[in-house]
Amino acid sequence: MEIKKNFSLKNYNTFGIEIYADFFVSVSSVNEIKEALIFQKNNNLPLLILGGGSNILFTQPFKGLVLHINLLGKEILKENTIENTLLIKVSSGENWHSFVQWCVEKDYGGLENLSLIPGKVGACPIQNIGAYGVEVKGAIHSVEAIDIETATQISFLNKTCDFGYRNSIFKTQLKDKVIITAVNFNLSSKNHLLKISYGDITNQLQNKKKPTIQEISNAVIAIRKSKLPDYTILGNAGSFFKNPIISIEEFELLKLIFPAIVNYPTKVGIKLAAGWLIENSGWKGKSIGKVAVHNQQSLVLVNLGNAQGIDVLNLSKAIQKDVYTKFKLVLETEVNIL
Repeated sequence: MEIKKNFSLKNYNTFGIEIYADFFVSVSSVNEIKEALIFQKNNNLPLLILGGGSNILFTQPFKGLVLHINLLGKEILKENTIENTLLIKVSSGENWHSFVQWCVEKDYGGLENLSLIPGKVGACPIQNIGAYGVEVKGAIHSVEAIDIETATQISFLNKTCDFGYRNSIFKTQLKDKVIITAVNFNLSSKNHLLKISYGDITNQLQNKKKPTIQEISNAVIAIRKSKLPDYTILGNAGSFFKNPIISIEEFELLKLIFPAIVNYPTKVGIKLAAGWLIENSGWKGKSIGKVAVHNQQSLVLVNLGNAQGIDVLNLSKAIQKDVYTKFKLVLETEVNIL
C-alpha cells in the first residue's frame, strides 16, 4: 500500500476534471483499508472514499486523503436449487457493468436491466442505482462495510438499508461513516422474472415474446449507447439530476398548463422526467464555454474539454434556475458535488 502526495484525480472521475488530492491511496484489502484509516486519523485528515468516480463532481482540490477502493472478487455463497436462487458476494471494487455481464453470461437473472451503468459495485447500494424499470435494491440481500470510526466490520440486511429513489442509509445517516467492502446479491438461476414493460425496452424487443436476459441486456446497452455519451470520449457523470417526484394534486395542476409533460406514476407520487423539464426549458444541446447539455439526453452535462468543476456547477445552477422559473419545480442533483 503506497500513500501518494499531491495526486491528480483526473483519471479517477468520469467528468475528467483535473483536480488534485493532498494524499491518495488505492486499497485492495480490508487490512489495507484499516491501515489507511490509521494514517488518516494520525494525521487528522479529511477522508474521501472514491470508487469509479462516476457520480462525483470535483470543484476544488481535496485537502485530505482520497481512499480509492480496489477490492476485487466474486463468490457464490449459497445456491438453492429448489427455489432457483443464488446468493453471490461481490467485492466493492469490482466494475459494475463487468459484473452484470458476468451474471448475464452465466444466466443469473435480476440485474440485466442495469447493464452499462458506470461505476463500481460498492456504489450501487449507496445510490440505489436504477434504470429501465429496475432498482438494485430488489436484488440486494445485504451490504458489508467497515465502520470508519472503529475500523470494525459490520453488515446491513436489505431492510436496514432504508432504500429509496436514488437514496439509502449510506447517503443519509451513514454518510461518511462507513466504507462498503462487499455487496451480497440474491439472483435467479432459472425462471427469471423479466422486467420489459419499460417503453424503450419494449420497442427494442418488440419481436421477442419471451426474451432471454442476454437479449434484455443487449437492448439496454443499445438504448444507453444511443442516448448517452461515452465518458472516455466526452467527460460526464451520467444523469446529473434526479427525476422529481410530486403529489398527484401537484401533477394535475401542472398538467393543465403543460399537457405533454412526461410522467410515471409511482407508489409515492408522480415521477416527472427531469430530462423533459430541462429540454422544455430550452437547454438541450446548449453549451456555455467548455461545458454543455448533451444533445441526445438533457439529463447529462458534459465536459467539452479541459473544463473545471466550477464550470459544470455553474451550468447546473443555471438549468435549475430556469426549470424553477418555468415549472416551479426544484431539480435536485444526483451527482455528489465536492
